[in-house]
Amino acid sequence: QVQLVQSGGGLAQPGGSLRLSCIASVASGSPFNTYHMYWYRQAPGKQREFVAMVYVGGETYYAESVKGRFTISRDSAENTVYLQMNTLKAEDTAVYSCKAAHRINGVDYWGEGTLVTVSS
Repeated sequence: QVQLVQSGGGLAQPGGSLRLSCIASVASGSPFNTYHMYWYRQAPGKQREFVAMVYVGGETYYAESVKGRFTISRDSAENTVYLQMNTLKAEDTAVYSCKAAHRINGVDYWGEGTLVTVSS
């Protein structure tokens, strides 16, 4: 069982930056480093879409729309995954959710979501 608690959303101006955090509370038998970590987002009136992921081993992948602007990272000592968002655009406005997926059985857990609004 994993509980994910998010923080860091809010309002930013176009061109600005925000950092999202997602802290995982994990069971003793399934430590943080057994979960691949993801960020997704859902804009108003649209389907949820993949944003970024970081594997247990540290490899990262990004949606084309955020590549070069967003950076995902994980801190195993803090059981936390981050999403650093730079050069924000209005179209980045969405509810951002983190996800943990077990690297073996694939069971996944979701955070509660946090709203990011990019507007002048």
